[in-house]
Amino acid sequence: MTAVVRPLVAAGNDRQAGLPPDEGLRPLGFDDVATVVFVGGGPRTVGLLERFAASADELLGGREVRIHVVDPYPAGGGRIWRREQSRLLWMNSMTSDVTIFTDESVDCEGPIVAGPDLATWVAGIGATRLEEAGLEPSGPMDFPPRLLQAEYLAWAWDRVVQSLPPSVTVQTHLTRAVDLTSIPPPNGGPRRGSGAVGSRVVLGSGEVIDADLVVLALGYLDREPTVEQAAWSAAAADAGLTYIGPGYTADIELGDLQAKENVVVRGFGQAFIDLMVLLTEGRGGWYDECGGLLSYHPSGNEPILYVGSRRGVPYHAKLGYTVAGATPVPTRYLTAAALDRLGPGVLDFQTQVRPLVEKELTFAHYQQLFTAHPERTRWSWERFLSVLDGNFPHDPEFVSAVSAAVPAAEDRFVPAEVDRPLDGQVFADHGRLERTLVELIETDLLRRADPQYSPDLAVFNALLSVYSVLSAAITAGRLSDEDRVRHVETEWHGFFSFVASGPPPRRLEELLALHRAGIVHFAGPDLTVALSKDRFVATSPAVPGVEIEARAFVEARLPRPDVLAATDPLVRGLLRSGLLAADQLIAADGTSLGGGQLKADASCRAITADGSVHPTLFLLGPSVSGSAGSSGFSRPYFNGPGFRQNDAVARQLLRQLDVSSATSAQKAGHRHAS
Repeated sequence: MTAVVRPLVAAGNDRQAGLPPDEGLRPLGFDDVATVVFVGGGPRTVGLLERFAASADELLGGREVRIHVVDPYPAGGGRIWRREQSRLLWMNSMTSDVTIFTDESVDCEGPIVAGPDLATWVAGIGATRLEEAGLEPSGPMDFPPRLLQAEYLAWAWDRVVQSLPPSVTVQTHLTRAVDLTSIPPPNGGPRRGSGAVGSRVVLGSGEVIDADLVVLALGYLDREPTVEQAAWSAAAADAGLTYIGPGYTADIELGDLQAKENVVVRGFGQAFIDLMVLLTEGRGGWYDECGGLLSYHPSGNEPILYVGSRRGVPYHAKLGYTVAGATPVPTRYLTAAALDRLGPGVLDFQTQVRPLVEKELTFAHYQQLFTAHPERTRWSWERFLSVLDGNFPHDPEFVSAVSAAVPAAEDRFVPAEVDRPLDGQVFADHGRLERTLVELIETDLLRRADPQYSPDLAVFNALLSVYSVLSAAITAGRLSDEDRVRHVETEWHGFFSFVASGPPPRRLEELLALHRAGIVHFAGPDLTVALSKDRFVATSPAVPGVEIEARAFVEARLPRPDVLAATDPLVRGLLRSGLLAADQLIAADGTSLGGGQLKADASCRAITADGSVHPTLFLLGPSVSGSAGSSGFSRPYFNGPGFRQNDAVARQLLRQLDVSSATSAQKAGHRHAS
């Protein structure tokens, strides 16, 4: 198919039926160039095109292909990793823990094409680029600025484009895709490509692209406020207060948060850390260190932050060490075979799947403890494992085994206690709560820097393996929509983020320094906020009778994914037309769970509203059910699931395009014979 790129003409009846007038369009003939459109130009598209280039010589058959990448942000970094953001914002991964390229650890069908991980790039070919951008290089164990990652991804994009065969060209469009409709085959005949339909993609610039294949790699979608958030906004406006709802901190306007005024902040994860940085260093404050203690010097422009959340504690600091050979390994208990043994059809997450998840994490923790630190145990690993194999972590026999075999409480792993460290605690006054929080954070910083507690690293790796199995179970339909949204995408993902996706240790040191400077206070767990007498009032059951009043309230968290509430015009239009599907989910108790994620099959092809599979529309990213690798960048030599999925999808695209080449050749042969 020729890539028809032209200004959008006025719509008539044909437009309403999804087919714009054909004046000025070339016929879609067999001998035309094949066209692929990628909507989204961020890291997922970079990785997918890298895999496309790797297998092109094998599968494309020399077919001429024109690729269009549509994104209002420059290709490579996309929105999240764009160059235009504060230099103060950091990644929450070490330089050595990030790669955009596959390596020999990746179990995939396509060939591995070596490419530098971030640390290698910074120390080598990227050094000049960073100097030109005014950025200091980061060491392998550093947590670099996001702008450094932006440069790496921009370089990777250039390299990937240059690695495509000469028959493949790439054009970028710095605009949004705003509409997509299916178009029938030319002249009623078979369409080149692998389906009976192609797609007509309309851009915000007014251009139109007719495509054989379309890949939606949209990344995180903005969404409309919930009913509760809209009510907060309206009530705050009426009272002359400031309310800032969930969002991406780098994109939020913070000018209404005034110097030295109280601000209630609900949320203690990465969004809070970014907010903290922008409202302190971002307003002219600075740190220095004396005698090993970090001190903060206020500029006088900072607001006073009172931060709380459901847990009431910040996310665990990222681990500050590595252990040779410590990588994700196949799961032992939570396997596809184990789920099959539980019976056919839909499983219950809480009673059937969650116990296996907890058993998997428990195994990872104790295997590392018994094998790497046997001096802190009283049993042999084989004896302990035999008890775990026959029990779940909450069973009395296993609890007794832990008590007998692992004497130190800090060496034990109890998922519920890890998840809610303040659960059930009540403090006589706010000062005691804050002292407890300081002790927890200080202990966490020491532990996360000490390889003597390497079972924490084992749990981190197990979390990645568990995530992969759960994604596959969701794609296979083994979990109900309610369990998927409520227990996997909300509770489980929250636990994963709390344990494995926390801030760099330095950020928690800064948090403590800000607390000592009187800029940050800890408001407690299960934080609730209400409006009273034209003020926001925050309370926590952990400190009965204590109320925190403020003129401003910030929800420091990302919005919960709900594609039915997405503001993106393309997604809204595709859901409305039925080319994409996402159900409005209602829990058994009648509670609305929103729309969750877009539906796709195991090959990442879109599932439409009537339940059929769209043969030429592919979906990838965090807004897609079962999409792998959406929780962050893969580590080098970790066999990242996102790489495996990218390779499979890229080869599927190439095979479909090669079918078009074979069809074209066959057609030409028939014409020659006649």
